[in-house]
Amino acid sequence: MTAPTRLDRAVGAVLGSAAGDALGAPYEFGPAGQLSAQGREMRGGGGWDPGEATDDTQMAVLVAESLLEHGGLELPDVFARFQRWAAGDPKDIGLQTQDVLTNGEPWDLAAALHFQVNARAAGNGSLMRAAGSAVYFSAAGREATMDAARRIAALTHGDRAAWEGTAILHELVRVALDGADPLAAVPSVLDAVHPDHRERYGRVLAPDWHPGLATEFNGAVWPCLGSAVWALRTTTGFAEAVRAAVDLGGDTDTVAAVTGALAGARYGQGAVPAHWSAALHVPLPGFGERVLDADDLRALAQRLAAAGSR
Repeated sequence: MTAPTRLDRAVGAVLGSAAGDALGAPYEFGPAGQLSAQGREMRGGGGWDPGEATDDTQMAVLVAESLLEHGGLELPDVFARFQRWAAGDPKDIGLQTQDVLTNGEPWDLAAALHFQVNARAAGNGSLMRAAGSAVYFSAAGREATMDAARRIAALTHGDRAAWEGTAILHELVRVALDGADPLAAVPSVLDAVHPDHRERYGRVLAPDWHPGLATEFNGAVWPCLGSAVWALRTTTGFAEAVRAAVDLGGDTDTVAAVTGALAGARYGQGAVPAHWSAALHVPLPGFGERVLDADDLRALAQRLAAAGSR
């Protein structure tokens, strides 16, 4: 087998994240091991149609399309798209994200004010939507992609922990797209993390960490990212990694979406099972009757990779 090209890896990151999201959606908030026990893949459940992607992928598409239409990061536009989507009554939206998008504050204050009041904003909601932006900014290098990740995360998450986790994911995807080992890069990536957050991320990304050691529900950014890296580290293929993520239980769609982004960037689009991508579809509430399928996601990823490399 020939190694996947950089473009194959870029498509793998975007398609793989969406596939993980849809695979995990019916098992969200359930106990560990349900995917293996039931053996149901892309068959729907829990309010989701077979192969239907959740808010994770929906928001990722909104970020990606804004980047392409504006030729770069236009934060007020991304926020406005998020608001339009939230007003479209999506099936699922995080409580924190919903409050930030509907509290009436401007784009550059809404998340910060939410954090001041609630003092808790380290959910995985910015991590889940990062596959497309990670592809777009990957050609710009470590500093630029991590900075972009932080700025996009800050639109909805006022806690810097969420910014740093999203920045780490952006950089690990960049490393994988270049054909290098993202796991081997973890120590050097941690050097680029804000000092106040480096130690905590160092713990959940360490080779001896496993999800059983998590001190928070995996809806928090630290165990979510740590679980995705664990799934990549302890498996040898795309589908195996994503299934392992779903079998952890809890916030299955998001842990699997993050795992899918990393594993897709590592193994390429050809590793995404055909029966997963065949069923995959991404509704966009608030944007008419738009529904993206796997081919649309492939085309979107190709455009992101091409635009980011200019």
